[in-house]
Amino acid sequence: MREFLQHPIFTVLSDIAAESQVECYVVGGYVRDRLMGRDFKNDIDVVVVGSGIDFAMRVGNRLDTKVAVYKNFGTAMLNHGELQLEFVGARRESYRRDSRKPIVEDGSLEDDQNRRDFTINAMALSLNKSDFGRLLDPFGGLEDIRQRVIRTPLSPGETFSDDPLRMMRAVRFATQLNFKIDIRAINAIKDNRERIRIISKERIIDELNKIVLAAKPSFGFRYLFDTGLLHIVFPAMANLHGVDVIDGKGHKDNFYHTLEVLDNVAELGGDLWLRWAAIMHDIAKPATKRFDKRHGWTFHGHEDKGARMVPKLFAELKLPLNDRMKFVQKLVLLHLRPIVLAQDTVTDSAVRRLLFEAGDDIDSLMMLCHADVTTKNEYKKKKYRQNFELVKQKLKDVEERDQIRNWQPPVTGEDIMAAFRLKPGREVGAIKNAIREAILEGDIPNNREEAYRYMLEKGKEMGLAPIN
Repeated sequence: MREFLQHPIFTVLSDIAAESQVECYVVGGYVRDRLMGRDFKNDIDVVVVGSGIDFAMRVGNRLDTKVAVYKNFGTAMLNHGELQLEFVGARRESYRRDSRKPIVEDGSLEDDQNRRDFTINAMALSLNKSDFGRLLDPFGGLEDIRQRVIRTPLSPGETFSDDPLRMMRAVRFATQLNFKIDIRAINAIKDNRERIRIISKERIIDELNKIVLAAKPSFGFRYLFDTGLLHIVFPAMANLHGVDVIDGKGHKDNFYHTLEVLDNVAELGGDLWLRWAAIMHDIAKPATKRFDKRHGWTFHGHEDKGARMVPKLFAELKLPLNDRMKFVQKLVLLHLRPIVLAQDTVTDSAVRRLLFEAGDDIDSLMMLCHADVTTKNEYKKKKYRQNFELVKQKLKDVEERDQIRNWQPPVTGEDIMAAFRLKPGREVGAIKNAIREAILEGDIPNNREEAYRYMLEKGKEMGLAPIN
């Protein structure tokens, strides 16, 4: 395993460990990722059998670099080039039933490995002179990598009860690594799922976002649903599950449809917030579901109600209530619009309105709508996708000609007030709206000269006289 310790920093750590007469090991994600042949992050965790802070201070002096000390956690951190090293003393942990904060005592390397969340994160590489590069793998983490399985070092029931966040982490690692979760761990998550309630929502959303950002997020959401965790951490999404049948007519399962749309967005390279738009796009379908004897199941207005649900859901999940939330809200509101354009004859007026309302988010909206085509009927799918290409070309043509995206009125409210010697009020708003509608309908070109002439005409119709 010495080939994983070629960086000069490991020699420095080994020398200081020998001088200080303490044991020193690299543990956790660095070891796991190197053994898996993955691109590893630049953070390296170092366990010292002794004081991790004292050891870090010696390393900082040797490298002439600043050390950040966190006494409450017994850890210290320093940067060396592109590397970030965190030092901690080996410790033994025990837990109270009502808290995930452990009671910490000094311990051995074995104690420290026992407290790790999963076998693949419990492996250590020795930095000691006597056995430099030796892999210490007491729980078979290397074999679990070969078997592609997430397993806990100790009893999974005890592991998840002690720190319930580890249940979310199990799902997250399985999703990121494309591993399965050991059946005993799955059963332990089901048994301990209510314990997730003692975890802060900020910690939960951090893990959930990592699942959302995975190459195939549905993998993790299926685990969350099947174990019952999703019903606790995000019940609105769990409520999408299920199919009702009346008079032999059923609707698609909106939970699994949402997962398919989410995977499609991920495959197209969508960022975190476009993925959240995929998660939320049908979130109001349970609330708007109705059965009509003639037409079957309907979800009328689910896009409008869903958009109104987004701020509350973001607040509950501890997602940001800023422009990212507004982006998701806008896409949920508009997600049916391009589909309608794809099904019908596309008019310039409809395209202008979509460009006006979507603004710079039109490309993201089109990606979401492309991902929303999940029919198993290949003929329908091909037809929808071909129509989308026509809509995209129409969007491009209209935008190049009319410049509607992020539209600013060529005649402002100040222009209207000056022209008719008006104060701010209903008449000014009415003329502004009339100009906007005329441009969107294609009645007048999108330029100041035509808009100003139209303004004068509308004012005259309203009995207003322009100032000469």
